[in-house]
Amino acid sequence: MGEHRKYIDRINLCMNQIDGLYYMAARKMGIKDNTLILFYVLNDRKPHTQKEICEEWLIPRTTINTIVRENVKEGRIRLENAGHKKEKQIFLTEKGKLYADHILKSVYEAEEKAVERTLKEFSPELLTGLEAFTGYLKEEFQREILDKDVR
Repeated sequence: MGEHRKYIDRINLCMNQIDGLYYMAARKMGIKDNTLILFYVLNDRKPHTQKEICEEWLIPRTTINTIVRENVKEGRIRLENAGHKKEKQIFLTEKGKLYADHILKSVYEAEEKAVERTLKEFSPELLTGLEAFTGYLKEEFQREILDKDVR
């Protein structure tokens, strides 16, 4: 094992615990974790396409498609043509905005308190470093795994 293995293990443990916290929060609210993510993304009140969400958040297209269909049916989101594009943009309806505010209120509060405590103790450069690591990891996964036939 490489000399950086202990750091990678610590990062992976943190990432998995963070993912698990969002999963447990969603379950506690009685929703799917990917539904929480969808409303988290859409709550910026900007248009997004399913393709953008899948690529940015690394969620399978079929998963997002299912959640979008469920929430269109519930009247929480609406789809609109994006000009001449084949891909439709996703928007929150008024019902969806209220729903997003409801499910995200405690999530945002917890996140704000956690980041405030973190930034008091550590420099904002911590986040810059994490973003850099994420970018480098994407590049290396692409080069070492995703672009190769590793089977």
